[in-house]
Amino acid sequence: MTERSVPDAERRRRRAAIAGHQGDEATARELIDDADPAVRSAALGALHRLDVVTGADLARSLADGEPAVRRRALELIAALGGDGPAAGVAIVPLLDDPDPTVVEVAAWASGERDPAEPGAVARLATLAVQADDALVREAAVAALGSLGDPAGLPAILAGTKDKATVRRRAVIALAPFDGPEVDAALDAAQTDRDWQVRQAAEDLTGH
Repeated sequence: MTERSVPDAERRRRRAAIAGHQGDEATARELIDDADPAVRSAALGALHRLDVVTGADLARSLADGEPAVRRRALELIAALGGDGPAAGVAIVPLLDDPDPTVVEVAAWASGERDPAEPGAVARLATLAVQADDALVREAAVAALGSLGDPAGLPAILAGTKDKATVRRRAVIALAPFDGPEVDAALDAAQTDRDWQVRQAAEDLTGH
């Protein structure tokens, strides 16, 4: 990238962002295929702000070669809750993205869909237990709690024995569930060495 092209790309990014505030769909659509990923992300966000983003826009951005664009598309799908233009856009494949930061956002977005996308709970449960990245495990556990599907409970319970950040999230994710296993996990969490885990358990149990 030449020195001259950097400010050019920044100007285009600003044009895309401004288009979203000025009702300028034409400019946003012009820039959604820009060579610079930051411009493409800004243009996608502008289309969403203008309430004209389509399922095709989202699907194309999910297939973008730049992780930042894929993350932006997932953020918008999460904001839409899986409704409107996001309704027919599959994000479960992004739970197998090669970039862990994309997988983390895909897990969060999966938890925001109502109802859950087919296959999401099973894949999230696997990620919650097996993902190498702790942030991915944490996001997957949180999503399973948000979805409240009983099939995700074993993975959440496993999360209560993970590292502290995951344990905290797992305890909170137990909120929609009940039963002896849940009670036992919450009892154990109240004596956890991490005070935030203990606090989360106390908040749920009321003691």
